[in-house]
Amino acid sequence: METIKAGVYRHFKGNLYRVLFTAHHSETGEEMVVYQALYGEKGCWVRPAAMWQEVVKRENYTGPRFTWVEP
Repeated sequence: METIKAGVYRHFKGNLYRVLFTAHHSETGEEMVVYQALYGEKGCWVRPAAMWQEVVKRENYTGPRFTWVEP
């Protein structure tokens, strides 16, 4: 799995998010991504790193869930 770096990413649906840092789940050790929406209420979220990096397959799109944009 590729290292997830801090910075701005674009979700495949178009919204921008800022990765703040990665952390590990206290029970499982699974790597998690801590990120903030750059729109609306700008809430903070956590998502498994494996899910962050996965390729999504939709009717009109096949590609990365998130794409790095800038630091």
